[in-house]
Amino acid sequence: MVVVAQIVTEDRTELLVAPVTHTAPSAGEGVLIPRRDKRQLGLDSDPSWVVTTEMNRFIWPGPDVRVVSSGKTPLYGPIPAGLYDLIRAEILKNAGDGKVRMPTRTE
Repeated sequence: MVVVAQIVTEDRTELLVAPVTHTAPSAGEGVLIPRRDKRQLGLDSDPSWVVTTEMNRFIWPGPDVRVVSSGKTPLYGPIPAGLYDLIRAEILKNAGDGKVRMPTRTE
């Protein structure tokens, strides 16, 4: 998943994330993650897309978002600004078109 936003209140932190999938989405519903970025993040070499029609909101820390090998964060690392901007623009377009779903997740 790609963290799109972090919402911090006095008593908790929520992450708004876009899921990552190996299944190619329909046109305009996802952004392909370039191989070089996947390598930099330590991800597998299979094609992956960031889904831009679904946002998930999770409590951090919580049952649905776990730490990675560093033991202190759910993040593998930053993605390049250009890729983030492309993902953000597609999410905003899909949201404006009423195509973004936000399913309920556990707390």
